[in-house]
Amino acid sequence: MTIPLTDLKAQYNSIKDEIDTAIQRVLQNGQFILGPEVKGFEDEMAAYCGTEFAVGVASGTDALHLVLLACGIESGDEVITTPFTFIATAESIAKCGAKPVFVDIDPRTYNIDPARIEAKITKNTKAILPVHLYGQPASMERILDIAKKHNLKVVEDCAQALGAEYKSKKVGSLGDAGCLSFFPAKNLGAYGDGGMVVTNDSQVADIVRILRVHGSRATYEHVMHGFNSRLDALQAAILRVKLKHLDKWNELRRSKTLLYNRLLGQVDGIEPPYIEKHATSSCNYYTIRVKDFQLNRDDLRKHLESRGIQTMVYYPLSLHLQEVYKYLGHKAGDFPGSEEAQRQVLTLPMYPELSKEQVKEIVGEIKSYLRAGNSK
Repeated sequence: MTIPLTDLKAQYNSIKDEIDTAIQRVLQNGQFILGPEVKGFEDEMAAYCGTEFAVGVASGTDALHLVLLACGIESGDEVITTPFTFIATAESIAKCGAKPVFVDIDPRTYNIDPARIEAKITKNTKAILPVHLYGQPASMERILDIAKKHNLKVVEDCAQALGAEYKSKKVGSLGDAGCLSFFPAKNLGAYGDGGMVVTNDSQVADIVRILRVHGSRATYEHVMHGFNSRLDALQAAILRVKLKHLDKWNELRRSKTLLYNRLLGQVDGIEPPYIEKHATSSCNYYTIRVKDFQLNRDDLRKHLESRGIQTMVYYPLSLHLQEVYKYLGHKAGDFPGSEEAQRQVLTLPMYPELSKEQVKEIVGEIKSYLRAGNSK
């Protein structure tokens, strides 16, 4: 029996009537670009995240790019971020003409290590871009203290962390702005691409609104060069339905995480995710470390796949080692925490509809692999 990494069909079937009604509403209304559905969703997301403003855009990547531009990031600037993330994080910095400056990760959380940030700050540094990886909030208190000391902007990459909290505040509401992704596999996923910027800064929100519609304040009146980056009404209507279920789904993810942790906690060579004090994860991904050097992560993955259990490696090659960033001059060994993680992490199935029996089956297959001596 196949256990997928995520099961979008099961989620759709659980709310099928609500989704179909929302889609029909948009089709009958006939307004497919921006309009009342997008505005309604923006208002609901701002309320959910605890921010004053929310601006829907075409993707999480666009959210990062546009908000950096709105924060004044430009050619010659530097933005500090992590090398252990999806490329969109650093790509958005480079698209502004700025330089991504990498800081190694905390090996427990996989997030940027605040203790290493100040050493990378120069006269050209304008912002810090922490990523709440796998749904685990970064150490925002320390990051915000550093940013305040050096007069830097803080843009949160919340693509994997919608609904996560740091000291009882939703991620995205802590820095100058937060960036959300509605890629289908996220906790709140669209049926296509979609993204959003959340912020308490009216100027940032205003500039993002202008940038998303070709730099215009009014039709055919352009005040800057912009983009075609609008969240469409169909996606907004779908996401409005799903938002009502998000907290329940996140709680189900957390319950599956706790079960995984309990079952894997005493398994030699396997390290379950660390749950940081003062933080509540969104549990977007359930990622273990295959930590014993005698174990082979990729062989374990092949074993699970042979049993119909889908897995993924997020991420197999740190950004500083990617060809596109050769110009930054990094080499293997520069960020040992990130490089160790890329060799050891393995993401197991995680979604609200995952059953306890399936979790037990997955853990059982991991233990079976270890007992069989398939390690190297």
